[in-house]
Amino acid sequence: MKKLLVVVDMQKDFIDGALGTKEAVAIVPAVVEKIEDAALEGRDIVFTRDTHFDNYMDTQEGKKLPVPHCIKDTEGWQICVELAPYAKDKKIFDKITFGSVELMEYIKNSEYDDIELIGLCTDICVISNAMLIKAALPEAKITVIDKCMAGVTPASHLNAIEAMKMCQIEVI
Repeated sequence: MKKLLVVVDMQKDFIDGALGTKEAVAIVPAVVEKIEDAALEGRDIVFTRDTHFDNYMDTQEGKKLPVPHCIKDTEGWQICVELAPYAKDKKIFDKITFGSVELMEYIKNSEYDDIELIGLCTDICVISNAMLIKAALPEAKITVIDKCMAGVTPASHLNAIEAMKMCQIEVI
C-alpha cells in the first residue's frame, strides 16, 4: 500500500495572521504529532501552500474575500514556524486557488492508494483537495483527520466534515 499525508495550507495567515482563528491555533500541536507519526510509519508527506500575489484584490477571490492573505514571499505566506522544519525537505504545492490540480495529478501519477489530509481550512481548501483526489482516485482510501483541521467557523467545519462523509471520504 502506497501512503501519503497531505498537509494543507498550514500557513501563518491562516493560523494567527490575517485570517487566523483560535481553532486554527489549537490544531497546530496535533498537526505536528500527525506529521511525526506519518514519518515514523513511512508515509510520504507533501504540503500545499496558498499563494497569492500583489494583485490579489483584483482577482475573483479577492473580490469575494477582500482580505489580502498568503501573498507570496510575505511572512503570512510561510508555513508556520512549528511545521517549517518538517516541510523543509518535502514537496510543496503552491496553489493559487482552493484545490490543487497539480497535487491531484501528482497523487494520481504516484499511484497512492491511502491518502490522509490535514490542515486548513476544512471548509475551503481541505474539502476542495479531498474532492479532487476522490474524483481522480475513486477507489483510493481518502481520510481526513478531524482533530488536525479547522474551518473558517466551527459550524462551517462541521458542514464540510458532513459533506466529505457523504462523498465517501473517511473522517477520523
